Formats: sequence, structure tokens, C-alpha cells
Amino acid sequence: MDFAHSPKAQALRQRLDAFMLRYVLPHNAAWHRSVQEGAYPPPFLDDLKALAREEGLWNLFLPGLKDDEPGTRLSNVDYAPLAESMGRLPWAAEVFNCSAPDTGNVELLHRFASEAQRQQWLVPLLDGRIRSAFAMSEPDVASSDPTNLQTTVQRVGDTLLINGRKWFITGAAHPHCRLLIVMCRNAATEGDGPGDCDRHHQHSMVLVPLDAPGVQVLRNIAVLNHHAPEGHCEILLQGVQVPASHLLGTWGEGFAMAQARLGPGRVHHCMRTIGQCELALALAAERALERQTFGRYLADHANVQDWIAESRIEIDQARLLVLQVAWLLDQGPAADAALSRTQVAAIKVVAARLQTRVVDRAMQVFGAMGLSPDTPLAQFWSWGRALHLMDGPDEVHLRTVARQELAQARKRMGESSAWFTTPEQLQSPPRIR
Repeated sequence: MDFAHSPKAQALRQRLDAFMLRYVLPHNAAWHRSVQEGAYPPPFLDDLKALAREEGLWNLFLPGLKDDEPGTRLSNVDYAPLAESMGRLPWAAEVFNCSAPDTGNVELLHRFASEAQRQQWLVPLLDGRIRSAFAMSEPDVASSDPTNLQTTVQRVGDTLLINGRKWFITGAAHPHCRLLIVMCRNAATEGDGPGDCDRHHQHSMVLVPLDAPGVQVLRNIAVLNHHAPEGHCEILLQGVQVPASHLLGTWGEGFAMAQARLGPGRVHHCMRTIGQCELALALAAERALERQTFGRYLADHANVQDWIAESRIEIDQARLLVLQVAWLLDQGPAADAALSRTQVAAIKVVAARLQTRVVDRAMQVFGAMGLSPDTPLAQFWSWGRALHLMDGPDEVHLRTVARQELAQARKRMGESSAWFTTPEQLQSPPRIR
């Protein structure tokens, strides 16, 4: 494994960083002001997107991007540093058409959509003309176990009938959101065979237009008292009917498709997190060099030095682990699927812990200012705390890692005992000659 950035990735990162400094960052105050005034997305965003596309900084996240599709095809390893750079400004990814949840939805459509579905949904998503949302989580069940889901889809002739309630659906409040990819439990239909009872073949994904009759966006739920303009929404699906052609992929394969979606998406999330942590550490270090307490600069206090050192070590550790996962995903069929799945779970835990720890230390260095909107730290910390639950709580991912470790232990059961030293061995050491 070689995690050195390729010349192509280095050149793109330099161009992206220059673009961020020249065009995106100067609009940051205007973006916040526009959102506060209810003008979302801000009127200048389309101009930034057009400029980014002209500069070749477009759709950078998709390793399977085809030659006739807009954007720049990159591996997961090459995209990782670009996602890190974008992460420093939470709204920046949309400028480059690299926003979640669109990135994961594009990947799903790229892999499983029919030609008609590609034309209706994938093409406008790749062009940045529409936005989308992924509707999985539900309020009344532990959605980290998809077998609990209660939203149902039933085949009724040439239509699919959907009923249920979803919540914390990111992106559904965006004015340009046009598509929900809805994860549903398959309702019993006459003629279904025994395979439909398999707990991992009970779900399907359905492409639902946001304006379909029966779809109601009930509210944009605040996360730690913060309202995201793109929304984390509660959605009621009541008697929603769409053509059977809106089934994504194969009936009953929704669970496997969801798993395929998670890997690259989590790499993107984690690298954006690392970008925010790098910025938090830079802010903390500079603050420590300019502020004094009790006649000494904060940087001269041993505990502050420890915070800075621990943050640097933890960021670098997390980055290496995330890059390892990106490399594994890039291996395709040659990769160990069980190892990839375990490592994807691991980086989710590592990233959430990293962000809350690093940003918390930075907030402590800033004092009261760290709690205010005058720095990005309070928003970064809120997002980090949410990461402990998003895409499944930490405990579920720890369980995945533990299961893999225990499975490996069962295979080699007894081998580790060779490293024990028994009293008998001490009494009778082996002869070399």
C-alpha cells in the first residue's frame, strides 16, 4: 500500500485549494447571510458551480465515471485529499457537485439504474441540476438494523405502493431536491416464494419523486439545536404510488445495495471530518500562540501542548486508516470483502471520536469564543457529535469489528497458546543442537 498522493491528485488538490481560497471562501459570509435571510441556495452558488465545472473540478468522487459523463474520474485514494480540503467549509462540496447524500445516490444509480432511470435521475444529478435524498432512518425503530424497518412497498399490478414514515433524511429540504431513494420492507404479495423470507432479502429500493402524491415533508429537524438549510427531515409516505419501473435494481436486493453504497460514502464523510479537524487544530495552535493567561502564552502551558500534540497524532492516525479503506475499496473484487466491511465500520467510529475530541480541545483553547458562531468550532463539534449516531451508532460498528476479530480467532483457535510459557517448559528448555 502506497498512500502517497499521485501526481494527478496533488495537482488537483492544488487547483481545488486555490479555487477555494479565490472564489469559495470569500463568499462564506455571504452564504451565511443569505441562509439567515431565507435565500437558500444563495444566488451566487450556481455561478460558483459553473466556474468549478469549467475548471475541471466537478464530480470528482466517482471512480466509475464514464468517458461521456461530466467530471473527472478519480480513485477513492485520489479523491480522499480533495474531500479533506472541501470539508473545511461545510457548504463547499456542493460547489464541486460532491455533496452528500448525492454522491452515494449517484453511485447507486450508476451501478443499478435502468437506462430510463439514468436519463431521468442520474444525468441531471451529474449535471448538478437537481439534488436528492436517501430515505432509510425511521422514528419508531432502531434503523441501524435495517431488518427493523417498517416502511413497506407492495407490488400492485404495474405500480408500487409505499407507506411509512422516515426521519433525519438529509437533503430533503433543499429547494432543488427532486428524488428520494426510499429503503422499504417488501410487503407480502401473492406468489412470493420462500426466498422473500430471508432477512437480508426483505428490502427493496424505490425511486420516489419528492412531489409524488402522498409524500409529505413534515418538518426539518434541528440537530443539537442547529437547523441545516438542506434539511434533516421527517417525511410521511402515505399511499404513495409510483410505476413499477421506479424499482431500483432487483426486488429484494435493497439490503445488499445499501451496503454497497456505504463504503465510499463513509470514506468521503471521514475525509471531510479530517479536513475540519485539521482546521480546528490550526485555529487552536494559532490561538495558543497569541493569547496569554497568568503572564504566559497558552502555548507555553504543558496541558495545551499536550492537547495540540494529541490532536496531531490522532488526525494522522485517522487519515492513515481512512486511506487504507480507500485503497481497499479501489482493489474491487480483489479486496477481502470481510476486511473492507470491517474497516469501513472502524473508520466511522474513529472519525466521530476524532472530531469530538479535536474540536473540543480547540474550543477549550478559544474559551467562550469557541462556543460562539464567531468561529466554525461550535458547528464542527455539533456535526462530530451527530457522527456518533449517523449511519448507525458507534456501538453497531464496534460490534461489526468485534465479530470479524472473533471470527478470525475461531479459525486460529489454539495457535496463540504457543506463545505461553508453561512451568514444564521452564524446567526442560529445548536444545538447539
